[in-house]
Amino acid sequence: MLFSSSVFLFAYLPIVLAVYYIPLRGLRRAQNLFLLAASLLFYAWGEPWFVLVMAASIAANYGFGLWVHARLCRCRSVRLPVAAAAVCNLGLLFVFKYLTFTLTNLGRLGLSVPVPVIGLPIGISFFTFQAMSYVFDVARGETRVQRSLADLGLYISFFPQLIAGPIVKYSTIAEEILHRRENWADFSAGCCRFVVGLGKKVLLANQLASIADAAWGTVGVGLSMPFAWLGSLCYTLQIYFDFSGYSDMAIGLGRMFGFHFLENFNYPYLSTSITEFWRRWHISLSSWFRDYVYIPLGGSRVDQSWKLLRNLFVVWLLTGVWHGANWTFVCWGLYYFVLLCLEKFWHAGEWLPRPLKGVFTFLLVNFGWVLFRADDLSAAGRFWAAMFHFGAQPDPLDRAGYYLRQYAVVLLFAALFAFPVARWLSVRVGDYLRRYAAHVLPMWGAVYSLTLLTVLLAAAAYLVKGTYNPFIYFNF
Repeated sequence: MLFSSSVFLFAYLPIVLAVYYIPLRGLRRAQNLFLLAASLLFYAWGEPWFVLVMAASIAANYGFGLWVHARLCRCRSVRLPVAAAAVCNLGLLFVFKYLTFTLTNLGRLGLSVPVPVIGLPIGISFFTFQAMSYVFDVARGETRVQRSLADLGLYISFFPQLIAGPIVKYSTIAEEILHRRENWADFSAGCCRFVVGLGKKVLLANQLASIADAAWGTVGVGLSMPFAWLGSLCYTLQIYFDFSGYSDMAIGLGRMFGFHFLENFNYPYLSTSITEFWRRWHISLSSWFRDYVYIPLGGSRVDQSWKLLRNLFVVWLLTGVWHGANWTFVCWGLYYFVLLCLEKFWHAGEWLPRPLKGVFTFLLVNFGWVLFRADDLSAAGRFWAAMFHFGAQPDPLDRAGYYLRQYAVVLLFAALFAFPVARWLSVRVGDYLRRYAAHVLPMWGAVYSLTLLTVLLAAAAYLVKGTYNPFIYFNF
C-alpha cells in the first residue's frame, strides 16, 4: 500500500486514526496491539505471503535480544548471539535480495547452477537494518531489552517507516512505545508534514519522473545531448522529492501517533562537498553504517592511511550493495568511495570558491544518479556519453524543448523547493510581520493553512485520476 494512494488516504489512514483515538484512547497496550495489527495489514496488503517473512524477523530478533540480555546478566561475552543475529538477518537479506544475482553471475563465469525466481519483499533492507540495530544496541548496553514481543514487533513493523524508512534506531523511540504523549500540537504538525511530503511526491516527483523516464527511454535510440542533461537533472530532482517526500510523510504520520522520528534529509543539494552531501542525504542510513560498521572498524581515528582506505571501502561497498543487487549499485557505491578519498587525502575541490564548490558537488552527484538509475553499466555509459555529445543523436522532435515548455512550472517549483528558498521566505516574511505589522500575522498563518489545503486537494485530484505513481525506494 502506498502513502500516495487513494486507498491509504481515504480509507486506511482515517480508519486507523479513528480506532486509535476514539475507542482505544488512553489504553496504551490496546493501542500498541492495534497499531501492530494495522502495520502487518499495511504490509500484507500488497504482499500477503511476505508478511510471514516480517513475522519471522520479529520473532528471531526478539529471541536474539533476550539471548544477548541473558549473557550480559551473567557477565559473559555477547559475541556469539550478536554474530548469530548478524548471520540470521544478513542471511535472510541475502536469500531474498542477492541470491538470484549471485547465482546469475556464477552462471556467467561458466558454472552450471539453477537460478531460482525469488520475489523481493518490499522494504526488506529497511526493516532488517532496524531489527539488527536493536540487537546491537542491547549488546552495547545502549538500550534495555524489550520483553514484550508485541512491542518489539510494533517497533520493527510500524507502518509509517516500515517500507522506505527512515531507519529508526530502537533507542530513539523506546520510551515512546509505552510512554508517548499524544497532543494536538504534534498531531497538527504531523498532518502538515504529511501534506508537504505528499505534495513533494505527487505534484513534483511523479511529474519529474515523466521527463526522466522519457529521456532514459531514448538511450541508444536517439538521445540528444540537451535531452540527456534534462533527463539526468530531472532524475536528480525526482529521487530527492520522491524519497524526502516519503520521509516527510513517515515523520508526519509518526507524530500523529505520538512518535518522534529523526530527520532523514537536510537539503542535500546545498552541499559544497561530497562529505557534506552524505551528512544531509538519507541521514538514517549514513548514521547506521557509521555506528555499526565505520566506527567499529576504527573510523577515521586509525594510525595508518591504508586502514582509513579500508574502512571507507568497506562502508561504501556495503552502501552500494544495500541499495540493490546490480553491478550499477556496486559501482555507484565505489564511485562515492573514490570521491571521498579524493576529498580526504587530496582535498579535491577545496580551492574553489564556495559557490563553485556547490555547483561542482551537485554535478558530481548528478553524474552519480545516472549510474544509480541505469539498468546496467552499458546504459550508464551511453547516457554519460550523450551528456558530453559522444554518441548523442540529433533530435528533430526537440524533445528537450517540448518537455521544458510542458513542465516549466513543475521544474521551477522543483528547483526552488530543492533548496530552502520557501523556508527562507517564510521566515523573512514572518519576522517582518512580527516587527512591523503584527496585526497581519494571523492572516499569514491562514495563508500557510490555505496553501497546504490546496496542495492536499491538488495531490488528491492527481491520485483520483490514477496518474503515474511510482516509488523508487520501495525496491530497496
